[in-house]
Amino acid sequence: MAIQSKYTNAQVEALIAELLAVLNKHQSPTDLSLMVLGNCVTHLLEKKVPAESRQAVAEQFAKALTQSVK
Repeated sequence: MAIQSKYTNAQVEALIAELLAVLNKHQSPTDLSLMVLGNCVTHLLEKKVPAESRQAVAEQFAKALTQSVK
């Protein structure tokens, strides 16, 4: 069963395009881009997710990321 998102594909694609444009603007190599994006994820988890939920959200994120590259 597909996961239904509360966000439209257009919203998701617009943010992806903007993020990639910034990385391209700075000619960021892949390893630096991944490091920066990982730091952004950590920042969001620390600032936007309650402490008691962070571990579970991080694990769900890691699982989704792993599944997306299979």
